[in-house]
Amino acid sequence: METTDKTFSGAIPELYDQYMVPMIFQEFAEDLAARVAARSPMSVMETAAGTGVLTRALAPLLSSEARYVVTDLNPPMLAQAQDRQLPDERLSWQPVDALSLPFDDGMFDAVCCQFGVMFFPDRVAGYKEARRVLRPGGLYAFNTWDRIEDNEFAHIVEQTLADVFPDDPPVFMSRTPHGYFDTERIRRDVEAAGFSDVEIATIETGSPAPSAMHAAIAYCQGTPFRNEITARNAELLRVVTEKVAASIAGRFGDGPISGRIRGHVVTAVA
Repeated sequence: METTDKTFSGAIPELYDQYMVPMIFQEFAEDLAARVAARSPMSVMETAAGTGVLTRALAPLLSSEARYVVTDLNPPMLAQAQDRQLPDERLSWQPVDALSLPFDDGMFDAVCCQFGVMFFPDRVAGYKEARRVLRPGGLYAFNTWDRIEDNEFAHIVEQTLADVFPDDPPVFMSRTPHGYFDTERIRRDVEAAGFSDVEIATIETGSPAPSAMHAAIAYCQGTPFRNEITARNAELLRVVTEKVAASIAGRFGDGPISGRIRGHVVTAVA
């Protein structure tokens, strides 16, 4: 993983939240929130919360007496999440490294993570930390994307960038967000951290966007793809975004459009 893969700063948090979240994250967040809420947890900790799409989906489903600690490695992303969340005394916000949680053993009934484990430099270590802070029998729930070929917009974006930069293609999506898709490997990693009753469900759905340009801005400017593009030639960001929009429009039309997305949802018991 490149250092820039974990750099969500500058213009990225706002564009990510405005363009990317409703396009690919909302439906998966609602699914994960329902799985966590079904256990009626009274104490929840979220890692890699990003701009808070899971937080916004889960908080209304929790008891009025519950407490919910929301964390992310990137303070700018966490600030965006906090700005979007309605005032709620049950919630607390804290910049935290998921591989080194500053919480006591057995503090939480549930730990959840929305499309964040792919960014862990040591996933088993991250899972062990989640298990450590869970009470015995507590729930760990997270999701991760399937391979990039089964996520159409992301695949088209990366193919187009490879055409623009043939000598040094940006591969952020296939390297990291779509780089942890093997369900048997995921199961082994989770079990290696000491979890039991590991269940993995694969969900395929649509990725709606009001236009091809919306999807292009989401990926090229609202993710670390932006860092990869500007590192090669900062003046090309707008041009590259337009090329990606043309590629997406060539496949799906100019909009409204919808591409196929697929991800895995993992639940396990501490």
